[in-house]
Amino acid sequence: MADLGTYLRQKRETLRADDPRYSVRQVAARIGVQPSYLSKVERGHEAPPSEATLRRLAEDLDENVDMLLALGGKISSDLAQIIRQRPALFAELIRDLRDLPDHAVLRIVREVRDGNW
Repeated sequence: MADLGTYLRQKRETLRADDPRYSVRQVAARIGVQPSYLSKVERGHEAPPSEATLRRLAEDLDENVDMLLALGGKISSDLAQIIRQRPALFAELIRDLRDLPDHAVLRIVREVRDGNW
């Protein structure tokens, strides 16, 4: 998978091909950052933005916020809080799920969500 900056730039440029509102300047204005900062993030010359900025970017680009956070080396603050409640159990769970194919993980998620455990 691409790094955060490359991913953001590709996504924004794809949207811009159909809609000029996705220029660096206009996206930056909508999410509350300077265009030069967003450009530097996209080129990998700036550290990943804060969680709040990534959330605004995800909303503006219609992207999954958890994916953008992960590409930026971050996790959502609500997930961090959940993990802190039972760190050993969640660490074990995540490590055990690491090598499973996506369909198997999705099946587990659905079972938990539906209360079939």
